[in-house]
Amino acid sequence: MNDAPNFAAYTVSIHYDRRLYRQDIAGSVAHARMLARQGIISAEDAAAIVDGLGRVRQEIEDGAFPWDASLEDLHMNIERRLHRLIGPAAGRLHTGRSRNDQIALDMRLYTREAVADAVAGLRGVQRALLGLARRYQPVVMPGYTHLQRAQPVLFAHHLLAYFEMFQRDIGRLDDCRRRADVLPLGSGALAGVPYPTDREFLARELGFSRISANSMDAVSDRDFVVEFMAAAALCMMHFSRMSEELILWASGEFGFIRLADEFTTGSSIMPQKRNPDFAELARGKTGRVYGGLMALLTTLKGLPLTYNRDLQEDKEGFFDTVDTLQTTIAVFAAMLPGLELQTERVESLAGESGMLATDLADYLVGKGVPFREAHGIMRELCRHCDRQGIGLAELPLEQYQRFSPHFDRGVYGITAAASAAARNNPGGTAPPRVAEALAQAERAVAESESGADY
Repeated sequence: MNDAPNFAAYTVSIHYDRRLYRQDIAGSVAHARMLARQGIISAEDAAAIVDGLGRVRQEIEDGAFPWDASLEDLHMNIERRLHRLIGPAAGRLHTGRSRNDQIALDMRLYTREAVADAVAGLRGVQRALLGLARRYQPVVMPGYTHLQRAQPVLFAHHLLAYFEMFQRDIGRLDDCRRRADVLPLGSGALAGVPYPTDREFLARELGFSRISANSMDAVSDRDFVVEFMAAAALCMMHFSRMSEELILWASGEFGFIRLADEFTTGSSIMPQKRNPDFAELARGKTGRVYGGLMALLTTLKGLPLTYNRDLQEDKEGFFDTVDTLQTTIAVFAAMLPGLELQTERVESLAGESGMLATDLADYLVGKGVPFREAHGIMRELCRHCDRQGIGLAELPLEQYQRFSPHFDRGVYGITAAASAAARNNPGGTAPPRVAEALAQAERAVAESESGADY
């Protein structure tokens, strides 16, 4: 009796690479048509192959496909099933290609689709942010540095900061798509193929803008996967930053927002709790995406040319990244429109006199005091108020004038709204600037949707 362990399962990838079935079949259909067009196989065999591949796809989508782990991967499962459906003609399909350029093609096709889905989803998140910004456009809130109240800003201005982050994410994804938009099929195992294939025809059939220039690079390149995962990591970082703010803002200590009930959960023992679990999970899942990126970079760093079986490890982390990013995008696109801003709370905090110390320094500058001197005066004034346990607004004018004779009753006209309005330079938080930025952002989304080429 042979008691040796069976390690065959160690090499099997069918349990995860089967999600590439649509891309694999599309590539095979184009390849069969090209082979017939070039006279490499007969038109009759190509027609049988294309018809059989259509039946295979239908079986997979109907859940009736007989997956066989002993065949290791997606490609061999489909080819074996095709042979059983159409007979010997199936054996001609793999003429002029290798599993090396076949999987490189599948991954590029999948990446292009993943980019298109992510970009469309991020546009949805941006629309949600713009809707909130419109709804609460005049509201002034505390802006923060070091998580300490700093200066008044418009809530819409704060939201538009995230719009800009996601705009950069979209740009990075677009860059990734351009570099994924290269046809590797026709590279063979590593050296090209000895058949008169028409790679330009394949590129047109599969929607690629260009063909690969070097067969060895084409079968071993996974830069585009790294790029997607890097772009996803940055995007998840932005969602994580937003999550952190939503978590803080929803707390009793801040009390800035209320999230819709479907995006909070209760406690098993504390009935009053409304935990922002969706935001917390997005914050947590960000590390998971970082891990996938580092794993792939580590896999690739020591690989000699060309294909190595290590490249089988490019998929699970990549697929998990795609899924995590897509579900996170979908959650935020659904969660943000139901956010309720507690306007009285944020406006009352924005109006606290300590938030206006910089404006009072600027007020002194307007009286001819050098800024550094004005800054020092206000630092001493704020320390005096802290010792007295009062706000700047409560300070009598004669005490203001003890620190500087330039103070007059105009100090009491400095408000949070006035502070925000004073920041009327490009990119600032003044209402006219925010209105311009909001309109520009809305145009950018509308133009991207009308001119999308995905």
